[in-house]
Amino acid sequence: MSFCGGMDFEMARIELRNLAKSFGTFTALENLNLEIGDGEFLVLLGPSGCGKTTTMRMVAGLEEPTEGDIYIDGERVNDKRPRDRDLAMVFQNYALYPHMTVGENIGYPLRVQRMARAEREQRVAEAAAKVELGDLLLRRPAELSGGQRQRVALARAIVRTPKLFLMDEPLSNLDAKLRTVMRAQLKHLQRDLATTTIYVTHDQVEAMTLADRIVILNESRIQQIGTPGEIYAEPANSFVAGFIGSPPMNLIGGECRADMFVHDGGRIPAGCSVEGPVVLGQRPEDLTVVDTGSGDLSGEVFSSELLGDSTLLNIQSGSDLIAVKAGPEAALPMGAQVDLKFAPGKLHFFSAETGARLDPA
Repeated sequence: MSFCGGMDFEMARIELRNLAKSFGTFTALENLNLEIGDGEFLVLLGPSGCGKTTTMRMVAGLEEPTEGDIYIDGERVNDKRPRDRDLAMVFQNYALYPHMTVGENIGYPLRVQRMARAEREQRVAEAAAKVELGDLLLRRPAELSGGQRQRVALARAIVRTPKLFLMDEPLSNLDAKLRTVMRAQLKHLQRDLATTTIYVTHDQVEAMTLADRIVILNESRIQQIGTPGEIYAEPANSFVAGFIGSPPMNLIGGECRADMFVHDGGRIPAGCSVEGPVVLGQRPEDLTVVDTGSGDLSGEVFSSELLGDSTLLNIQSGSDLIAVKAGPEAALPMGAQVDLKFAPGKLHFFSAETGARLDPA
């Protein structure tokens, strides 16, 4: 999809200061501070109940903060109604009117604004072209696929030319193949429109592929903010390490003693900054299966899964099940005895007590 037509989008800078939200005795969000740049695609990522949707709803004006302030382009908007904040939302459920055509659904916000029919039709055609729905404007939602309905919802948001897009799990109702296609379309569309976007998801693959920056939330607090590359390469704590990646990082409990990581399955040369109990992390793609007697940890093949372009091996070593991403030819029978070789430059260490990242020695 390429940008076309004469629709002018303004960009917005968002600032959230000491934002908090409680529902009775339950704290949904605690002391969130965040700045979002003009035209940035920011993803709020985390498990259910972490506070990401609550954050977005407060920005939208659908929830009132218990504490803190929300600024859009330097203006405090806590007391502004949602319709006065110049934003558009796209939800998990498409919320299309079944009795209206695609064109009427897209143009409904402009109709509410009492825009002249000729201008409205032009804006609808431009928005529909951006999401490749130009030839479906006379159809009803019931005649469309899930992906097409989601694109109608996107076009309805686009047609308003808002300062800010808010998207709450917009792809979660689609099947895996369609999600992949829609991710590419969303990323391309947002780049063309250059509109500030806050996107909420629990899917780390969506976050990694879409975001300029990711904010990872857990238990109502920010865990880490960074680009996808920064978060993948240097997770701030063991929660982030285990949440990002497909499959996620291996997290192995053991002890550091005299520059060695000691585990039930063997010893790994490691420059750790502390002595005593730690959690060692390494990504599955950085591990290598080698012949017994030539590796760092010993174990046996618990399972082997051919994924097409790779094989995912799960190796039982002591009490830990360690994932290894190997080549497609690396099929091994269950129960086979193997060793694991760890990449020394790609070891991560976390506090066994707090989960915080530990700097190398």
